[in-house]
Amino acid sequence: MPDLHKLRKVTRLPLVDKPAKAPLYPLQVGMPAIDSIHDDSVTFKGGRKNYQILKTAETDTYENSEAAQGFRAAIHGVKKPDPAAIAAAAAKPPSVGDDFAGTDRKASKMSIGTGKMETFADVSKVIATLPTGQQMEAMNIPTDANSGRTAPEQRNVHVTGFLYACSREADNDFHLVVGRDPKASGPPMYMTMEVSGLPPANFPSFAKMNAARTAFKTFFGANLPGAGYDYYSTNPIPVVVEGSLFWDATHSTGQAPGPPSLKPHMPTIWEVHPVTSIKLG
Repeated sequence: MPDLHKLRKVTRLPLVDKPAKAPLYPLQVGMPAIDSIHDDSVTFKGGRKNYQILKTAETDTYENSEAAQGFRAAIHGVKKPDPAAIAAAAAKPPSVGDDFAGTDRKASKMSIGTGKMETFADVSKVIATLPTGQQMEAMNIPTDANSGRTAPEQRNVHVTGFLYACSREADNDFHLVVGRDPKASGPPMYMTMEVSGLPPANFPSFAKMNAARTAFKTFFGANLPGAGYDYYSTNPIPVVVEGSLFWDATHSTGQAPGPPSLKPHMPTIWEVHPVTSIKLG
């Protein structure tokens, strides 16, 4: 039986009008929109395998870093985007350093839940246990810097999955989109997991958060993402994540987080945030 994901084949990147390094299959699980890819030339070795990066102009709609705005200016409403303008936006880091640079719910993001570790072999299994958006919104969780963890956010989880996409945000968080095994039966499903910017070194959470960030940066080396989402859909990266569950109250109204191509399959704004341990590859 033919692989249904390979019924269509694309050999050119329309955004920058150049040949693809290798044929791309838009129907493959976890793929970005073909017209969002500006570079498919980078392959890196992570652990024992090689992984291709599909660099895209997809950003979170709420991101206002100079780099994210550069992508929008280069593409939105432009009949024929200029590859040089896209490359300039891609080269601009949305943030620098490792310290957390945000304010929304900072107290929660810089802390670790107190609950016991719960183990899940699939992202969908975690999502099935989460309180509904309606239940969380009824709690009227404040979004200021001093907003601490609520009772449902004290849970800690150990999740096995695959990393499909990642970006770097203006607050210095790495925004990971983790999903199901691409060969799993049933629909694809993803959720956000954040390798957070770091708290001060004297915080109780610092050691674990720093170890997770170091492991993430070591795996990717010189191939860390920027403001535009990097996709790994041609060969999703196996990942095991531990961290605390977090309700992203800031985005309970308006646009939800996530890259546009995968957002339809991200049924919740619950996150694992911060990630306290990560093993890739």
